[in-house]
Amino acid sequence: MKDWLGRLAAGMFFIALAAGCASPGLDRPFTIETGTIVGAVGSDPSVHVFKGIPFAAAPTGDLRWRAPQPPRPWMGVHHADTFGASCIQNIQGSRVPWTEEFMVQGEISEDCLFLNIWTGAESARERRPVLVYIHGGGFSEGSGDVKIYDGEALAKKGIVVVTVNYRMGVLGFMAHPELTAEAGASGNYGLMDQVAALEWVKRNIGAFGGDPDRVTVAGQSAGAFSVHYLTASPMAAGLFHRAILQSGPGTIAGIGRLATPARETAEGTGLAFAKAYGADSLAALRALSWTDLTTPREGAPPAFFWPIIDGAFLTEDVPRAFQAGRQHDVPTLAGFNADEGSAFMADIYHAITPDAFATMARSRFGDRAEDFLALYPAGSDSEATASVQAYARESAVTALIHWSTLRAATAKTPSYLYYFERAIPWPEHPEFGAFHTGEVPYVFNNLSLLNRNWEASDSLLADQASSYWANFASAADPNGAGLPAWPAFGAQEEALMNLGVVTAPRPLPDQARLDFFLQLLDAP
Repeated sequence: MKDWLGRLAAGMFFIALAAGCASPGLDRPFTIETGTIVGAVGSDPSVHVFKGIPFAAAPTGDLRWRAPQPPRPWMGVHHADTFGASCIQNIQGSRVPWTEEFMVQGEISEDCLFLNIWTGAESARERRPVLVYIHGGGFSEGSGDVKIYDGEALAKKGIVVVTVNYRMGVLGFMAHPELTAEAGASGNYGLMDQVAALEWVKRNIGAFGGDPDRVTVAGQSAGAFSVHYLTASPMAAGLFHRAILQSGPGTIAGIGRLATPARETAEGTGLAFAKAYGADSLAALRALSWTDLTTPREGAPPAFFWPIIDGAFLTEDVPRAFQAGRQHDVPTLAGFNADEGSAFMADIYHAITPDAFATMARSRFGDRAEDFLALYPAGSDSEATASVQAYARESAVTALIHWSTLRAATAKTPSYLYYFERAIPWPEHPEFGAFHTGEVPYVFNNLSLLNRNWEASDSLLADQASSYWANFASAADPNGAGLPAWPAFGAQEEALMNLGVVTAPRPLPDQARLDFFLQLLDAP
């Protein structure tokens, strides 16, 4: 213990030294809190890349299903030129519309709490804004090393980019009464990993030329949900200063409600899971291999592991925190893609008959179905298909407006909303349109990493989107020189910024349609 504390103190001394006038360059070894580190040069030599940095101890053995513990110091020089393992998940390689560039391809392990850094800073004297990006994947798959999250192009726009891994599935979100008795709460280990990564950034990012007082936490899909939870978590206080939510709460679910389960409910799921796997105690659960835990068992009940109100990371549902003004009030940028439903509602999104459309309406809207059908006519197959797509898009717009209005009631900081309209050019699969996650290569300005039939308008949009994100990380405002003006929410009749072939404020849908969905959202 004394040796560890001594090394930690030495590491903190060198971090402080790195921030001063004797700052070393980032092209040779320098010291952070856990030891000496050296990175690699990116494909652009102006960017330094540091891969596979441990931000917490390996959550294995007795540390499985515990809050993340401090990273262990290393001896010698840590060569941060290779990604660390991704957290445990089912590796599929690709799943249309998500080709290999969107999916995990490498090694998986329980020892997976690594982060990656891209920086154009030449020394620790610089204080560049920091973007910490949380990957998507439904809290069951994904990694900070997925190809589309490569941070080099964004780093060239003057920010430090950090991607992180976090525990998922049963290893990241299982609650159990014995776990609660052990630590006072259980579940949400994956979210605690994200807090640990943000704490690491606060302590260490200055050594990489980043500004710990200008940190943006951003994420897409499950990553956006994570950002949403972080804004309401007492554990995350003071760790970030702006937030970006891409395809997050409301917009991905549309009008569907995704309530955060209570710990007691999740503990019941954990008990049933343990019983199905023959584990009558927490010790027995920890003795199982990760392959045992992730291999389906005959007769096991469906187990969906998701963030919960655990009493530690989350003490209340996020909307309640917003209503009471207890959230971390930071400038926020949020939006979604035009065709989020193209992969998730494939059975009705691409082609639907009038009869099937009417059946769907009655199932989803009950005694309001006839009002819905009057607003979204379905007199023919083509009209029904157009209406189901309009319904998916406009219900998501309404949910985003509703969420932003709820936020604005207690927030003193602005929000900026977007509607990403551009579909990746993909002649083989035009049916997916602007699909879920399709904006990420544009936001990271990574079009060159995908083999697609890019047009000049795509390159322009990628430059615009990545500039908006970099500007927001820098100044809490996406606007900047040479970019179409992006009004804050409420400044221009709640206009959304359309990101597409045309980048400009976008009018809202017909008021009658908005009112229909708003009434559903406001219903008790």
